[in-house]
Amino acid sequence: MNRKALISVFILAAALLAVSLIIRSCRKAPEASEQRIDQDTTVILPSRSYREQPGGEIAPAGSIEASESILAEEEVNRKNCFLLVSKTDYKLYVREIRNHGKDTVTVASFPVCYAKNKGQKTRQGDNCTPECDPQHPFHISEIKDASTWCHDFKDGRGEILAYGHWFMRLDLSQSFPDNPDVAGNRSIGIHGSTNNESSVPGNGSEGCVRLRDEDLEVLHDRYAYVGQTVIIEPYKQSKSKK
Repeated sequence: MNRKALISVFILAAALLAVSLIIRSCRKAPEASEQRIDQDTTVILPSRSYREQPGGEIAPAGSIEASESILAEEEVNRKNCFLLVSKTDYKLYVREIRNHGKDTVTVASFPVCYAKNKGQKTRQGDNCTPECDPQHPFHISEIKDASTWCHDFKDGRGEILAYGHWFMRLDLSQSFPDNPDVAGNRSIGIHGSTNNESSVPGNGSEGCVRLRDEDLEVLHDRYAYVGQTVIIEPYKQSKSKK
């Protein structure tokens, strides 16, 4: 083989090797990109996995209907959070106070069930959920392990588990100075919906605020604490169109 032919063979071999390396590199690139995207958009929290939704919200991975939107744990200061229950929206919002009290941001929301009757509570046994304003809010007075608590709803099922793992008792005393019957009521709280899951969201409780049991766990583990402010807004009926 003459010198020119030998040089041509070497050049061809080098070109084939370069093309082979380029093809192999292109095949690996999508895999690396997919892995990087998955790492960027999944936030792993202690008991559940959350994925980023359009708009930046974080929702439970694989859930058909996201019952809450949650920011990453490190971004929320529990002690700066208060709870806002909207009877109109059938939602409990966790709001965080930021910028030294200048702003409030919704960091989580959960569907709720409240009382059968939508008006203000005026007496014990009226099947109404009490309402308040920001100037005279409720507070969580204690958080009790209610995992073994039962209740008879007078629907034929008898005494059944009804409260989820936690009962967050509400202190109503500051909001009803002229109504001692309601002010001293210690049976109103935020709890789960064991054996009543289908009632959330909706109207079906005897006065308390019900959450889905799994949402109650998130609320307890991440946001709620004794002394926390709770505001329950009145139901606002939409105006009919003429």
